[in-house]
Amino acid sequence: MDHIDLKKGHNIRISGQPSGEIFSITRSETFGLSPDEFHGIKPKLMVAEGDQVKLGSPLFFDKTKPEVKWASPASGTIKNIQFGQRRIIEKIEIKDSGNDAVEGPVYTQDQLSNLDRETVLKIILDANLFPMIRQRPFNKIADPKESPRDIYISAINTAPLSIDLEPILSLEKNAFQTGVTALSKLTLGEVIVTLMKGSDFKDISNATTQTISTLHPAGNVGIQIHHSKPINPGDIIWTVDAQNVVALGKLFLTGKYDTKRVVSVAGPGASNPQFVFSSVGSSIKSLMINQEIDSDVRLISGDVLTGSKKELDQYLGFFDTAVAILPDTVERPFMGMLQLGNSKTKYSLTNTFFSFGESLFQFNTAQNGSQRAMVPINAWENVLPMDIYPNALFRAILAEDIEEMEKLGIWECDDEDFALCSFACPSKIDVGAVIRKGLDLMEAEG
Repeated sequence: MDHIDLKKGHNIRISGQPSGEIFSITRSETFGLSPDEFHGIKPKLMVAEGDQVKLGSPLFFDKTKPEVKWASPASGTIKNIQFGQRRIIEKIEIKDSGNDAVEGPVYTQDQLSNLDRETVLKIILDANLFPMIRQRPFNKIADPKESPRDIYISAINTAPLSIDLEPILSLEKNAFQTGVTALSKLTLGEVIVTLMKGSDFKDISNATTQTISTLHPAGNVGIQIHHSKPINPGDIIWTVDAQNVVALGKLFLTGKYDTKRVVSVAGPGASNPQFVFSSVGSSIKSLMINQEIDSDVRLISGDVLTGSKKELDQYLGFFDTAVAILPDTVERPFMGMLQLGNSKTKYSLTNTFFSFGESLFQFNTAQNGSQRAMVPINAWENVLPMDIYPNALFRAILAEDIEEMEKLGIWECDDEDFALCSFACPSKIDVGAVIRKGLDLMEAEG
């Protein structure tokens, strides 16, 4: 088993860490799905307000790939379809009212092992679960007509306030193994599962395993690809989140879409940081049932570095397994730049302040300044564990120099891998957003 030892990165010492116990909460009364969170798709509705849907029945499809459909996360009635400018579908809400589910064929492990690629692919497409599979480069929903070089599964989370995947996967070992076996049918290459160093979750068949150190962003699949089998121009890699691998496994074992997920609800603004059993598309309000929430917090679906701001009447993102709660009250101290500080009052990645151990920090939503001119002091380079020059790539993207971007390794990049650069940036530059702009330029060039 190969090991990837990262020398760069940073684990943010953020307060509000959840305990290890997983709690059950009341099921959400409504569920939602937002097509605009899936990069690069052109959604076409398959339902209307008032329609009855089953768990797993299709809600919309991608006009560029009509065979790829999105499954309903609940059984019930289409409560609301919200449109934005130019009739772009922003949100589909379902009022939960039953347990009816679309049912497909059921397979044992041995039967699954004898299926060919076309059959496995058809089962996933017919169940409307293919959007669980994403594609690199560009980190978009995969194209079922393509054959990936390899398929990567990250079984480690290193993002702030994220869940520990190993106990979850240990409880669902049979379903996870079934999902891995199914995915192995979809590539002529390898299914590569990345675990943390010293993991007890081993003996995964039909896959190659590797370990990685736990310095964030080690859990990002882009970092794992970069250090094991880097992407070259023309390569296609598929990636699947670990809990979605379990869901794919249960599809073959039960014939149904299992939406259950373990979600972290935590952060400095959480009154009761905890892990909870929830479902794909649950309302943010349902996840806050054990929290004392006031108007002075910001709710983020996803981790604090890459997530999106949500209100209580909105829904958990399709790929998100965390809701971060941050205090949103920002007070600007008088002559703040000249005040003495220490590691308990001011957070620094460069040891600017006196250190008093590895204490957790009460972060809020303050940026501590507005965007300013770039200061090239290696702040980005010190936290990016990739053999890439982020400063030079940033400049090439702003200049829209396609050839230079390609030479500097844009094919291997994704905005989530540069989120820590944005956090560390003394100039308050959203580096990840610029990387996404570069990827969009490359994709448009074809």
